[in-house]
Amino acid sequence: MSLFGFLVLLLVAAIAGGIGQALVGFSRGGCLASIFFGLIGAYVGLWLAGQFNLPEFFTINIDGQPFPLVWSILGAAVTAGIFSLLFGRRRSYRV
Repeated sequence: MSLFGFLVLLLVAAIAGGIGQALVGFSRGGCLASIFFGLIGAYVGLWLAGQFNLPEFFTINIDGQPFPLVWSILGAAVTAGIFSLLFGRRRSYRV
């Protein structure tokens, strides 16, 4: 994979992770967290699709590497939902 292909992959993962986080309402971490949720979401989404025998659709080829966009968004939403349950919201204490 070339450097340009890797940067495009990170950009697509950030967009997918951002959409997944927005679906759940988890907004901690910024751009790096969106990239993380997008990449991890691709693996989680593909695993869930394989468990339920669902087809792989709307796959983007980036430098010859397939990136499942829909499953990445859904996997990012699941992963962000789990992180939201584990870490919760920030609490602000006022005196």
